[in-house]
Amino acid sequence: MQLTWLGHSAFRIDFGAAKILIDPFLRGNPKFELDFDAVTAGATHVVITHGHDDHIGDAAEIAQKTGAEVIANFEICMYLAGQGVENINPGNTGGTIRAQGFSVALTPALHSSSATVDGKPTALGNPNGAVILPDSGPRLYHFGDTAVFSDMALIHEFYRPEIGLIPVGDRFTMGGKAAALAARRYFAFSDIVPMHYGTFPIIDPTPQAFIDAMTGARATIHTPAIGETLTL
Repeated sequence: MQLTWLGHSAFRIDFGAAKILIDPFLRGNPKFELDFDAVTAGATHVVITHGHDDHIGDAAEIAQKTGAEVIANFEICMYLAGQGVENINPGNTGGTIRAQGFSVALTPALHSSSATVDGKPTALGNPNGAVILPDSGPRLYHFGDTAVFSDMALIHEFYRPEIGLIPVGDRFTMGGKAAALAARRYFAFSDIVPMHYGTFPIIDPTPQAFIDAMTGARATIHTPAIGETLTL
């Protein structure tokens, strides 16, 4: 599996024939300086955890250009269909959505979910995390935006994710200490990539609080530069 961090909570995941973009907030991200067309080229799927602008991001443009299938909750899929996206595959919390070569399980998240329409927030269903379940290869859990909650133990028990993409920036999500508690208490990850930090001055600029709180944990913590690809 090839995992590329695109900044904030955005990732590109490549395995087999699948080329998945998760929460593709690119053009609006002040730290994103990569070639937009290059990093989105050939996308087969776009997975969206919740409706906030910094997560839906450029999903509509990407889906229209590439024909990628959008996987998200029902409300987000209908919202994007209204923007001209034709290839949608909706689900909701607790459900598993089948795609070619993998499945996506939508898990709970403690957060909110809305898009900005005419300057006002418009609700887009409940927020989610997303577990990517390849037919062959490591299982990956993108937490979305969330606080820590004890039912994370059930996510581990049911899906056994090996790779964790964990928000650590505080204020709108878990901070580093809470994220480390979640990772250590509820999961047995082999690899972790912290995310949702450094994008805006209002959130933590680095993942250092998380790294410090993970001292001694068995998981390998990766902090790639934006655009860097990991092989996991």
